[in-house]
This record gives sequence, structure tokens and C-alpha cells, in this order.
Amino acid sequence: MSATTFAGSAQFAVTSILGAGGGAAAAIAAAVLLNARYAPISISVAPLFRGRLPRRLLESQLIVDESWALASRGGGRFDRRILLGAGLLLYVSWVSGTAVGVLAGDALGDPKDLGLDGAFPALFLALLAPQLRAPRAAAGAALGAVIALVLTPVTPAGTPIVAASAACLLGLRRRP
Repeated sequence: MSATTFAGSAQFAVTSILGAGGGAAAAIAAAVLLNARYAPISISVAPLFRGRLPRRLLESQLIVDESWALASRGGGRFDRRILLGAGLLLYVSWVSGTAVGVLAGDALGDPKDLGLDGAFPALFLALLAPQLRAPRAAAGAALGAVIALVLTPVTPAGTPIVAASAACLLGLRRRP
């Protein structure tokens, strides 16, 4: 899945939901909702991609949160070389890390003992914080957090993340 679905949050959501006994529909819905963020991200960098469709499609696979954030120059400007370079480095590292984890992960022990279970939430909080400057964005994030916290103890695995992700859709509503 790491090689074909270069989207860590979707992979973690799917494995967490299925591992906790949640259904495939909830796992797929969570992955789709989490990856829906790539639509506006991709639109924002679309002018950087040149050449024929196959080349643009291949290069666009390197657009992930981290490569997009690193390539951002502010004011809607992005550095193409950094976007693609960072994306390629991240892809190779992600797939290699997955392979090492499969082959030798047991030697590491429990990731919680090393504090590694906090690494991805910390990364996403660092990427999220600059995006919350607008009041609507902050309200959507806060609503999503509340929904997830309320639903976690009372609903099946996967439901809280799907419902919380849906709260982010509030930002799509146009003002009258």
C-alpha cells in the first residue's frame, strides 16, 4: 500500500480502522475524505507541471503535504524543483521505511515505548497550524476535533474520523 498509495494519513486511517474492527466502507471513506485535501493542493500547483499528460500525471504523484509545504513561497507561489525533489525523496524514504519496517520492525519493539506514536500527529499539527489563520478554517478544525472526541467512545472504529473529516467540508460552502 505504501508504494501505490503515497498518502500516509490515508494508510494509517485504513490500517487503524481495520485493525480496530471497523468495516471496509468506513476505512475507504476515511481515506477518501483525508485525501480530498489533495484536490485544492493540486490545483494550487497545477501551473508548475509541464509537458505531456503522462509526465504531468507521474510528477503529480509527488505532491504530498510536506513537499507542498516546503515548496510554498507565499502568495500562491511554489518552487517546482523543491516540490518534485522533496516529493521524490519522501516517496523513496516512505517506501524504503515501510520495507525496513516489514523486515526488521519487530527488532524495534513497541513504537510507543520510543515515543514514535506521537511523531505523525506532531507532523500534521505542524503542517496544520499555518493553515488555521482564517477564522473559518480554525472553526472547521475545532468542529472536527470536537466531533472526533465526542464520537470516539460511542461509535465503531472509523466513524469518528469520517464524521470529523466531513466537518472540514464546511469550508467549501460559499458565502451568500
